Amino acid sequence: AVTFDTGGISLKPGEKMDEMKFDKCGGCCVLAVIRAAAALHLPLNIVAIVPSVENMPSGSSYRPGDIIRMYNGKTVEVANTDAEGRIILADSLAFGIRTYDPKAIIDVATLTGAAIIALGANVAAAISNNTSFMDKLKKASEKTGEKLWELPLYEEFHDQIKSNVADIKNIGGRQGGAITAAAFLANFVAEKPWIHLDIAGTAW
Repeated sequence: AVTFDTGGISLKPGEKMDEMKFDKCGGCCVLAVIRAAAALHLPLNIVAIVPSVENMPSGSSYRPGDIIRMYNGKTVEVANTDAEGRIILADSLAFGIRTYDPKAIIDVATLTGAAIIALGANVAAAISNNTSFMDKLKKASEKTGEKLWELPLYEEFHDQIKSNVADIKNIGGRQGGAITAAAFLANFVAEKPWIHLDIAGTAW
């Protein structure tokens, strides 16, 4: 839930920046899901976590090249401050696991323009570490008409986010950008069954 995203010190172009309040759509989706689950009185224990921030330049902003320590202790080289959503999402995943010990996790985020380039505006990118969990979501997708497409999380995508000065860096270059963002998040799910949904296209 990046309530407004200027890109931070890695400032976005001015054109269409007024649309960047859109970046909170992942958080809005999570709020809608938890509200619907409560209204339906589903017999499930569901926890929703929405890490809300603005990404703005300021004297206290972190900068490209900074190294930060995450909630789970891993260090991250900030190669680009406009890849901020994965940083707050990673900390919320690690916090949620430590606090609630969930059986399974789904994160939802307007994370990358790369997901739109790959799949267009009507299909969400889905990436998982658990085949049976992913199969359940695919069946739900077919029933609801909410289209998604699974992308692979091969080892070479993890290699793209290796850092020389920290455990990992927050971007892995232009190739496979939606997948390397998920590779980043995979460092914070502690081998729990997990699905990452990049809704950058479908949210709009």
